Amino acid sequence: MDAVRAVEGRAIPFGRKNVDTDLIIPARWLKTISREGLGEGAFEAVRADDADNVFDDPTFVDAPILIAGDNFGCGSSREHAAWALLDMGVRAVIAPSFSDIFAGNAFKNGILTVALPQEAVERLLEVAETDPITVDLEAQSVTTPFQDRFSFDIDPFRKRCLMEGLDEVGLTLERGEAISAFEARIAKHRPWLARGTGVAG
Repeated sequence: MDAVRAVEGRAIPFGRKNVDTDLIIPARWLKTISREGLGEGAFEAVRADDADNVFDDPTFVDAPILIAGDNFGCGSSREHAAWALLDMGVRAVIAPSFSDIFAGNAFKNGILTVALPQEAVERLLEVAETDPITVDLEAQSVTTPFQDRFSFDIDPFRKRCLMEGLDEVGLTLERGEAISAFEARIAKHRPWLARGTGVAG
């Protein structure tokens, strides 16, 4: 996955609370196994109900930040929700709180979730209407052109993975030498376990 160090640009001022994964990407879009094209179906119901919605506003096309309300990503565990946000160009989501499963899926797909107090979110929603916002992962802060600065917490392991672009495959490859050494020992001392695996010669 792509590394995330700082995300800067316009932010979609959505702000709605209790947005579930079905609203992020409706079930009819789950038939695909590809991550591409899901942005077209993202927030489909919101777009259908409101012709003036923020997702179709040219001001926020390709905006890399989404500002949402409390309990974002609740509902089912569909990873397609994270895929759809990525396909929209979203690399960071700011909200007062997130569903644990959604936050995990977002992290595994290179999306930074930033939990801030409601007052800070309300201020960012206001700024987002007219100006860009910067999310600095290294500094663990969200700033605006008006000297607003909000600090956020993040698990150190997740921070490292996001900043270095390490998904589960990347983390495994970091241990490549240790894995190869282990396989060599198995091939030498327990060759019957290595047969048919490509380890034993």
